[in-house]
Amino acid sequence: QLRLVESGGGSVQPGGSLRLSCTASGRTLDSFPIGWFRQAPGKEREGVLCISTSGGRTDYADSVKGRFTASRDNDKNTVYLQMNNLKPEDTAVYYCAARSWYGSKWYDPYEYDYWGQGTQVTVSS
Repeated sequence: QLRLVESGGGSVQPGGSLRLSCTASGRTLDSFPIGWFRQAPGKEREGVLCISTSGGRTDYADSVKGRFTASRDNDKNTVYLQMNNLKPEDTAVYYCAARSWYGSKWYDPYEYDYWGQGTQVTVSS
């Protein structure tokens, strides 16, 4: 059973940066594409990006292109979400999730089999 744990959330001012981590246990992460999602109060869960097993491909939501990037260290069983130039509309609970294959609909939560518990990110002045 794959278990995912997010960390690194917090409060930051607009224009600031945060780096979230998603650390796996129970199984190695290197065979799973990893998606990052977020959910703001009263809104549906939104796909932020998905990174391939090797890290060689990442798909992004338009709302975060040029500001967010993903990377992974398979030796540490960890995937990272680097968030720069944060905006108030980025405020949400952020989740990482694992799926069995990298394909279409990377943004669809139903395509993912394993989820972390989430970490809160708040962007406010």
